[in-house]
Amino acid sequence: MYVRIARFEGGERDWDEFAGLVRETIRSGGQGTPFEGASGAAQRVMVLVDRDGNRGANLILCETEDDLRRVDAAMNEITPPAGRGARTSVEMFEVLVDEEPGS
Repeated sequence: MYVRIARFEGGERDWDEFAGLVRETIRSGGQGTPFEGASGAAQRVMVLVDRDGNRGANLILCETEDDLRRVDAAMNEITPPAGRGARTSVEMFEVLVDEEPGS
């Protein structure tokens, strides 16, 4: 399993509206976005937010490194609209441990 983590800061953003747009994009298979061709490569997407700090992150989990590279290329073509903050970093990792406590 592999994960891409992108961090965002600043700008004027309604985080609840943003979450709705992300859900809609994922559920549509990325239709009309650069993510459209790579949406099937993603196993899971999480959006994290620090409302007080006006920052967030998204995590995209993929089964293979090739899938991760496809998702990364698609996501790099998506830029936050003007005034909505900036992507401050993108990191990719191999997931070494993914356990549910008590299992």
